[in-house]
Amino acid sequence: MLSSLQIIRDAEKNLAVRFEELEENAYRNQAKVLTAFKKYHLRDSHFNPSSGYGYGDIGRERLEDIYAEAFKGEDALVRSQIVSGTHAISSCLFAILRPGDHLLSISGRPYDTLANIIGQDNNIPDTLVDRGIYYEEVKLNQNGHPDYEAISATVNKNTTMVLIQRSRGYSLRPALSIEVIAKMVRLVREKNSSIIIMVDNCYGEFVELQEPLECGADIMAGSLIKNPGGGLAPSGGYITGKRELVERVAYHLTAPGLGKEMGAFLINKRTFFQGLFLAPHVVLQALKSAVLLAYVFEQYGYQVSPRWNEARADIVQAILLNNPDEVLQFCQLVQSNSPVDSDLTLEFGEMPGYSDKIVMAAGTFVQGSSIELSCDAPLRQPYAVYMQGGLTYEHNRFVIKELIDTLIIGK
Repeated sequence: MLSSLQIIRDAEKNLAVRFEELEENAYRNQAKVLTAFKKYHLRDSHFNPSSGYGYGDIGRERLEDIYAEAFKGEDALVRSQIVSGTHAISSCLFAILRPGDHLLSISGRPYDTLANIIGQDNNIPDTLVDRGIYYEEVKLNQNGHPDYEAISATVNKNTTMVLIQRSRGYSLRPALSIEVIAKMVRLVREKNSSIIIMVDNCYGEFVELQEPLECGADIMAGSLIKNPGGGLAPSGGYITGKRELVERVAYHLTAPGLGKEMGAFLINKRTFFQGLFLAPHVVLQALKSAVLLAYVFEQYGYQVSPRWNEARADIVQAILLNNPDEVLQFCQLVQSNSPVDSDLTLEFGEMPGYSDKIVMAAGTFVQGSSIELSCDAPLRQPYAVYMQGGLTYEHNRFVIKELIDTLIIGK
């Protein structure tokens, strides 16, 4: 058998055209982000921290202006006080929906932590369902794609908001491309033009040339320790979209009448700005790595999703393994070849918000960052691992070499 490095070199030769396509997309996304920075005349003084109430924080205002411009929103809320992507999405749902409103997920069941917020677990109090929100979801079809007929039949005049989850979560369904989201948006608008369309954009930023707001969504949210933080933002989340909706979320996050005017940034903001600026390039590193991983493992008989030559709408790469032991071995190899906590031994464990035990490889500089190289899996069939991120292609390449040595050559 070829050595692991030769396997990788041969794969890279065959992937040259695919890599060029990804690099061209990154170039165009970088130009888009640069245009946003130039429009708002960023200065060194905008990096300064603020304290107390955070009144008059011009750097915070500039950060939100740039986010709105980059993602084509009317306004944005970008805060370190938003603790995760789930928190950002939850803030939107609780801010906008009222008792008696109808929330409809049209991309199947949301991932575990969001399902808990909605009220899918009866043991968790103060959910949307507890507050009188009527919730329904339209299942995906047998191929894991949106069921357009079922969506059309379920959306009605009483539907207040539809929720679209762009990324796959812990499932093998494809991430939703901008083209697919656009079709879903058109279908919803045809049925009821007043519906608010909300997109969970986690893991999807800068993967394609457009973002969900550009195809008709009203509001979207995500995490700063995923794609848009570029591996530098130490915490936080963002919300962007129509001005009146962003304002309502800001009132929920702080207090009615206060909204965006409050919220101190206690640390220097440079990493938040610089992370966004680097994000298209860092996403490119993650995408090239995911394509390489998919190509190599598919060549040696593993089922992967997406395949190396399929269009991508998020940075997540799933690989189906045979059993929990192999899942644990895969994740341990990622952890052992990480820059932080490389000496830790992983095991499946309980995680807040998840019904199954989870193993997470995340030897990251920012705790829990999944734009840095990370890999995780739930302890359930079909025993798939979900690998994403990577600040540099070279680091991911080395980890893939180690995976080949152990899981392919070493068998």
